[in-house]
Amino acid sequence: MTETKDTAARFVTAFNAHDEKTLNELHASDIKFSAPGGFKATNAHEATAYAKRWLKGFPNGKMTVRNEIVSAPWIVQEVTMEGTNTGPLEGPMGTVQPTHKHVVGKGVQILKVENGKITEARIYFDLLDQMTQLGLIPTPATV
Repeated sequence: MTETKDTAARFVTAFNAHDEKTLNELHASDIKFSAPGGFKATNAHEATAYAKRWLKGFPNGKMTVRNEIVSAPWIVQEVTMEGTNTGPLEGPMGTVQPTHKHVVGKGVQILKVENGKITEARIYFDLLDQMTQLGLIPTPATV
C-alpha cells in the first residue's frame, strides 16, 4: 500500500512542479491511459505528453488531492485542478487559444501502480464544465 500511495503522491508533486522528467519516469513504458475526449495512450511518452498539454495551457495549473482510497495496487483520487488559461490548450477539437480565464475543475484519477510505476491511469472530469468556464460554450440562460 505504501508504494501505491507514495508513487501517486510523487506524481502529483511532479505535476505541480511541471517536472516532465519525473512524470515520464513514473509512467510505465506500456501504460494503459485514458481520459475524456477519447484520449488514449499506450506508452510513457504519450501519457506524459497529455499532462504537458494541460500544463502548457495552464502554466500555473495545480492539482490538489481532496480524498483518496488505496487498495493496492490501485489508488482512486478525487482531485481539484485549478489554473488560468494563459497558453494554448490542445484538445480533441483542436488547439484553443488562451482565454485568460481562471478554471477550477473537479475530477477523479484512478491509478494502478506496479514496481513504482503507473501502469494504468483513467482520468474522469467534466469536459463540458471546463469548456463553459473557459467561455467556449455559452452558459445556459436562467429562467
